[in-house]
Amino acid sequence: MNPNKALWEKGDFTQLAATMRESGKKLVSQIGVSSGMDILDLGCGDGTTAIPAAQLGANVLGVDIASNLVAAGNSRAKAAGLPNCKFQEGDACDLQDLKENSFDLSLSVFGAMFAPKPFDVAKEMVRVTRFGGKIIMGNWIPGDPTLVAQILKICSAYTPPPPEGFISPMLWGVEDHVVERFGAAGIPKENISFTRDTFLFEAAFSPLHFLDKFRNFYGPTMNAYEAAEKERKSNALQEELEILFNAQNQSPDKNKTEIPATFLKVTVQC
Repeated sequence: MNPNKALWEKGDFTQLAATMRESGKKLVSQIGVSSGMDILDLGCGDGTTAIPAAQLGANVLGVDIASNLVAAGNSRAKAAGLPNCKFQEGDACDLQDLKENSFDLSLSVFGAMFAPKPFDVAKEMVRVTRFGGKIIMGNWIPGDPTLVAQILKICSAYTPPPPEGFISPMLWGVEDHVVERFGAAGIPKENISFTRDTFLFEAAFSPLHFLDKFRNFYGPTMNAYEAAEKERKSNALQEELEILFNAQNQSPDKNKTEIPATFLKVTVQC
């Protein structure tokens, strides 16, 4: 099996996506979505941004490599009464089923950044986006002090070295790398802009319960715990993450979770 597909089908990202709904809706409200637009949501998960975009009247196609998330997205769209929102399996590195110049907006929020061939991802997003359209990405930032970057940093210390040729997904959070990748796809530097924004994880349960969601349902964290267990270091990993989650929580109620995470918002004018 494709290793990236295996990683994202391993857990159940819907368990985490449930804490991201309000921020997904807020982001969509800020990027100029309007009725009748054709939108691609790449690495869409179960629709955290796809469904709000469809609710604004856009025609949305969500593409994800994980079959379980595609099924969950289609179920959510059906339950919401959104025939204009459909989900299908696909690989961000090779969107072979999608024709060029098909979308007014290609969107990817913490999705396509995890595909293993970043230059192919940029090329494909440009190919399927219409001239005059936009690409918008939300990407985690390496070394950032907020939650997700720190989770991935901590977990990397407990996992074996990546295979030769591995390109860190976190490089999508570095402006120069983004410019290089879209430049290779024909986009001039002046057509690419960056801002920093915040996603808020919100849940009606404690930060440690939230950590349990990462441990049991998020592929990269699941792999870290499995590797740590083999080295008899799972308790150390758990302790580091407990400290992180408690420290990052901004809810005045310690039985609830409100944790912000900074990301790089990339806007590409095609």
